[in-house]
Amino acid sequence: MSSVSRKVANVSKGYKTKDGAGVSLLRVIGGPISSKSVDPFLMLDAFKSENPNDYIAGFPSHPHRGQQTLTYMIDGIMEHKDNKGNKGLLKPGMVQVMNAARGIIHSEMPKQVEGKMFGFQFWLNLAAVDKMSDPWYKDIPSEEIPEVITNDKKVRVVAGHYEGVEGIVKGLRVNPIFLDVKLSPNTKFSVDIPDFDHNSFVYVFEGEGKFGPEGYEKVVGDQQIGVLENKDRVTINDNEITPNKLDAVAGENGVRFLFLSAKPLREPIVQHGPFVMNTQKEIQQAFFDYQMGRF
Repeated sequence: MSSVSRKVANVSKGYKTKDGAGVSLLRVIGGPISSKSVDPFLMLDAFKSENPNDYIAGFPSHPHRGQQTLTYMIDGIMEHKDNKGNKGLLKPGMVQVMNAARGIIHSEMPKQVEGKMFGFQFWLNLAAVDKMSDPWYKDIPSEEIPEVITNDKKVRVVAGHYEGVEGIVKGLRVNPIFLDVKLSPNTKFSVDIPDFDHNSFVYVFEGEGKFGPEGYEKVVGDQQIGVLENKDRVTINDNEITPNKLDAVAGENGVRFLFLSAKPLREPIVQHGPFVMNTQKEIQQAFFDYQMGRF
């Protein structure tokens, strides 16, 4: 069967908020974009500032249960510490992955007093069977992330596959595709979506681009998310072309964006702060276990 690009169903921008001890950020997923619409992605926070007052207080020790987190740094240095004895510096271009699972207490604190702090944190849901698995943590240096480079594009393959290149991040239970794509002005780009049931989105953080099939493109600009349609939500006719890729064209000044895609879990989500479980009873148990020092 022939293939065609998915359309962009929704373009939105995160709302400004503060988290941790007062870090200024844009909440994108978990804000204007409901986590249910991009299952299994629970949250996307984007933080970018050259004002130390926006980030210097950091994220002091706090618990997590029931999810995996992935932090991707563009600029700046953050230090991770947790109650399992893990410690690491997250530097520009690096990735940090944490399996919170049954419980972990960690901190993320800036290791700079001036300069730009710029990055993203994603929360990925865990299936019920994995929520009480063992917690773990891993830092991935920038130089270990494979790249596909041509004259007019640079694609960092963080997770999943692109043009036969496998991403460096392993152990994410929802097996996402995670690409950091930089295109020169007016450059065309296409990426396969391996299952038409995947929930997928782009987040632009430099320039702007047009995304979707020819004639149905939508512009997604700086600090905007473009959520792609998921054709599994409607009946696909026998004669309908399966939308199993994404096409994009960079704008006049080029574009840089993140592309993420994964198969939805379709499980109940009950969230209270940093705890993400399947029932209210499990949330209550998480609070009890934390208070009793069982993380």
